[in-house]
Amino acid sequence: RPTIDRELLESLPNLKVIGNSGVGVDHLDLKMISSFGVKVTNTPHAVADPTADMGVALMLASARRLVEGCQITVSPDTKYFAVDWLGVEVTRATLGIIGMGSIGYKVAQRARAFNMKILYHNRNRRRKEEEEAVGAHYCEKMEELLQQSDFVMLVVNLTPETHKLIGKKELGLMKPTATLINISRGAVIDQDALVEALQNKVIRAAALDVTYPEPLPRYHPLLKLNNIIITPHIGTATVQAVRMMAEEAIANMLAVLNGQPIPSEV
Repeated sequence: RPTIDRELLESLPNLKVIGNSGVGVDHLDLKMISSFGVKVTNTPHAVADPTADMGVALMLASARRLVEGCQITVSPDTKYFAVDWLGVEVTRATLGIIGMGSIGYKVAQRARAFNMKILYHNRNRRRKEEEEAVGAHYCEKMEELLQQSDFVMLVVNLTPETHKLIGKKELGLMKPTATLINISRGAVIDQDALVEALQNKVIRAAALDVTYPEPLPRYHPLLKLNNIIITPHIGTATVQAVRMMAEEAIANMLAVLNGQPIPSEV
């Protein structure tokens, strides 16, 4: 994809709008772009459901060690299935959601079906009726959420405030039986600290749909661990979502060009 830098913007004097497909705009210098009078739009409606589905899929896969189990089943070396090969349950466990925007809220709706206890940390507290609808409890301090959760799911935008939001200190606050799930952006986690935490069993496991860089270098230590699942940034990679993102991006761009209200302006 093109890098939107000053040089590119200077070469496009008639540019009116940059229509991003997907919700994250951490790859765009918004201040610089708006200094050229160019609008930026994204597609939050198309991404919420599939990304929330992905978060729950990673949680279940990690809890029940699906990837590892699949490898055992197809391995030519497998002679029998071990009876002491155990995962953990999601039902009635505590889920801590960091970032309760539209995706985080949809994760909570899905988690409710598993009778999970739901904690959340967010810049702004949700309305009481929204909390009650999914049975979510607000944690003003993220530390409180980390200490209590069996599963911690990251659903924040990548900003200077959230860069390496989860580091050595935060991982140390988590239960040794806890799992960290990231469906936001790779740089929200300090990856070196995560490697150390997984190697030393500071936490039980991690499940990541995002890393930095993407893909990781083939020699990266995260790729050698068996208590991690890494998927190739596929939170919105569904037939339906890709089509919806295209439609949403086009609707945004046409609105800008026709001087109409913009459905999803950043």
